[in-house]
Amino acid sequence: MDDLILATTNQGKFKEIKELLAGQFTSFHSLLDFKNGYEVVEDQPSYAENAWKKARKIGDRFNIDTLADDSGLEVDALNGRPGIYSSRYGKTDAERIDRLLAELDGVEEQNRGAVFKAYLAFYMPVEGRGYFFYGSIRGCIGRERKGRGGFGFDPVFFIPELGKSMAELTVEEKNRISHRGRALAAFSHFLKRGLQAPPNR
Repeated sequence: MDDLILATTNQGKFKEIKELLAGQFTSFHSLLDFKNGYEVVEDQPSYAENAWKKARKIGDRFNIDTLADDSGLEVDALNGRPGIYSSRYGKTDAERIDRLLAELDGVEEQNRGAVFKAYLAFYMPVEGRGYFFYGSIRGCIGRERKGRGGFGFDPVFFIPELGKSMAELTVEEKNRISHRGRALAAFSHFLKRGLQAPPNR
């Protein structure tokens, strides 16, 4: 396939997605590649709807196939917060983690379960078609940061069976098991099958 816009300004996310889809598109663009930029307000009530809004608006604006995602961290003890508001839980990753740890202060280990969820929307403006892909991973929230990799809540999201935080994984390990990695694996399989799936839109 030809060009693909990855609807993000987050360079960590852009790098992860680009590596997972290497060889399946001629070139990749983030929103930072466009002179005037392009922001889409994420004001929809669900991950899927936010991803679809971004993919459709950006795809129509530039007339290029677009892949957008919306993802979030849902913590059991916080009744699913921060959820779709994960990126707005603070101004920086550090602030978001500090707020999360403060809200979980005093919560016992067995009640610190959490799940990362990711929804991808792939929009083809010329054909007017769109498709959705989903991935998730369950873990728990640690009491302190560990690891230097990843971004977002990765340093405090622990995967018990690996004994590591998401930020302690190599890029290859993370791409193989993360919520976004699993959604992207489904998308990659879809591409390899020649777009053989019923359109969601």
